Amino acid sequence: MSVKEKIYERFLDGSLAQKDLVQICKILEIPYREKNRLFPILRELCDENKIFAVDGVYGTSEQLGLIQGTVTGNERGFAFLTPKDNARFENDLFIPKKNLHGALHGDTVLAAKLQTYGDEVQVVQIVSRGYTQIVGTFRRDRRAGYLIPDEKKFSSDIYIPLSECSHIKNGVKAVAKITDYPYGKSPSGEIIEVLGDEDDFFAEELSIIRSYELYETFPAHVEKDADRHERRGIKSDDLQGRTDFRDERIVTIDGEDTRDIDDAISLKMENGEYVLGVHIADVSHYVTHRSPLDDEAYKRGTSVYFPDRVLPMLPRALSNGICSLNENEDRLALSCIMRIDEKGNVKGSEIVESVIRSAHKMTYTEVSAILDGDKQTSEKYADVLDMVRLFTDLTHILQAKREKKGSVTLEVKETKIFFNKENYEITIPDYDRPFSYQIIEAFMVLANETVAEYMQSIDAPFIYRIHEKPNEEKATAFRAFLTSLGVKNRFNVTDIKPYDYKNVLNAAKDTPYYSVVNRVMLRSMQKARYASENVGHFGLASDCYCHFTSPIRRYPDLCIHRIIKEILHGGYEQAQIRYGDFVDSAAAQSSAQERKATDAERDVDDLYKTMYMNERIGEKYQAVISGVTSFGIFAELDNTIEGFIPVHTLYGEYEFDKDRFTLIGRTDKFTLGERLEVEVTDVNFERRRTELKLLRKLPTENDV
Repeated sequence: MSVKEKIYERFLDGSLAQKDLVQICKILEIPYREKNRLFPILRELCDENKIFAVDGVYGTSEQLGLIQGTVTGNERGFAFLTPKDNARFENDLFIPKKNLHGALHGDTVLAAKLQTYGDEVQVVQIVSRGYTQIVGTFRRDRRAGYLIPDEKKFSSDIYIPLSECSHIKNGVKAVAKITDYPYGKSPSGEIIEVLGDEDDFFAEELSIIRSYELYETFPAHVEKDADRHERRGIKSDDLQGRTDFRDERIVTIDGEDTRDIDDAISLKMENGEYVLGVHIADVSHYVTHRSPLDDEAYKRGTSVYFPDRVLPMLPRALSNGICSLNENEDRLALSCIMRIDEKGNVKGSEIVESVIRSAHKMTYTEVSAILDGDKQTSEKYADVLDMVRLFTDLTHILQAKREKKGSVTLEVKETKIFFNKENYEITIPDYDRPFSYQIIEAFMVLANETVAEYMQSIDAPFIYRIHEKPNEEKATAFRAFLTSLGVKNRFNVTDIKPYDYKNVLNAAKDTPYYSVVNRVMLRSMQKARYASENVGHFGLASDCYCHFTSPIRRYPDLCIHRIIKEILHGGYEQAQIRYGDFVDSAAAQSSAQERKATDAERDVDDLYKTMYMNERIGEKYQAVISGVTSFGIFAELDNTIEGFIPVHTLYGEYEFDKDRFTLIGRTDKFTLGERLEVEVTDVNFERRRTELKLLRKLPTENDV
């Protein structure tokens, strides 16, 4: 055993733990004047992350009580540490600028608590860097180039050697690959992509997309594989062993601009029961486990949707081509056939590999027109009118059953942004969610539930869609909020049931606070995610749920299709071997990619909203107060865009009551749910926020 190994053993047995150099010399019987023999060994152990030094004291991570976490920077130079062990540390810890020791926003670090300050820490070791590339604005002078990051929390510019950037135009938006993090200096890097001029709207949009490391293009070998499948088409041997539904009346219902159609439906009555078929594109026939296509789909996790583009999970040869359930074309599918009684109970079901041919590509608008009695649309779809009426009847039945179970149906408005590429016009209509959307939602939810219940019953490896109940802290805060509004609530914060939240929504239904209660309720809930262990879905009041219906755009759906087909072919043991461990990593990866996609979509939507409202400065709108802070009021317009009224623009002085979410003045007050008339005064492109001016309060529905 070497001297270094012997010294490390003494740290592990605790005899050298939390000792300084003088004490270590004494324990090892080394004269202090010969400390230079010892110091290089200690430094080498520190470089190997076997021991650490904090204020001259040495020890292992555990002995020194080091805290692992992620750094969240601030543009003023200081930062916060979010500990990995959130059970031990409920709140973030403060890192002064001088104690960052080279750590930057996004880095994973080990930190030590400062003895004199309760919530203050210093960085001891940078475990891993958070950024390998970053987006920003390029600047160049006579000495060097610099990328100024768009992410303001990343408090350092990226140094670009002049020899690497002399050809790059000053002031463009660009992506830099970080090549080195020299201690005490700015990170250095190289420009790997120029996105466009800094004042160009689409360059700004692309900057947001690249900041999440999202890309439109696929590797050449992946595109080639997809093209091969599309060129081959469907052959007779692909149909072997499949149930043939091509003579069934099957339709798809999607948005007008949808190209990746992965679900189709059929419905008929037999012996007093509804026979519902949910037919899903059999993507797994083309994207096999561990193939190049599968590796790329796993990495992406999901398709990402923006107003002017889609970043698909799979190449378009598959997503818009051979896998898409296009009208009047034979397509391979995985079908879930359910027999449902008049109360909405599934009396029997089966999952089969199938071949289908969609009779019509219907749109939500067309189905709504049929339900509204539009003669022209009804004539166009005369052959499926009876089935559309059955859709309506069964949807009402399923909704009533789910309502009785306590499903939490939140009415949180989602912004619909339409972008016309021909004239670059942005349109954001007032919020509308027609019944035709609810038809597809009800049928897909039922299929997802039916498939999950079957797979759980046979204890197969699987990816569930889970939604845990709200935690006690958030539930307590939500109950206090409801009490401050006078909304009836009697739930147990330690054991909330879905019907408790349903009762809250019912109690708030006829109050001016209803939309705000929906929003705050959503914030009180956990985020839905994917997991290999089932714990149920709180929001849907479902004991067992999965995502089965969108394998073109979601990886979990694609993964479970493979498992289902393996089991349909009698390969239960093979499925256990092949997917037993894989479902854990796939669930974690898919959840992470879903969060990334959601954040990217939100940020790009905010950019479009800002551009849209920039053309409407001076216009007046009605709005509802959706948030109240000490520095102003957030107000949501009928088109779902949220603007901000700074408190200094209000007449008089106001105090903020945080418990009631209310600004209180001498003669007036502003609280959640109140209606206002506002004027658009400005937009802030950096914050992607619309500035409003209060014109007057409007009477609420209860006042009329």
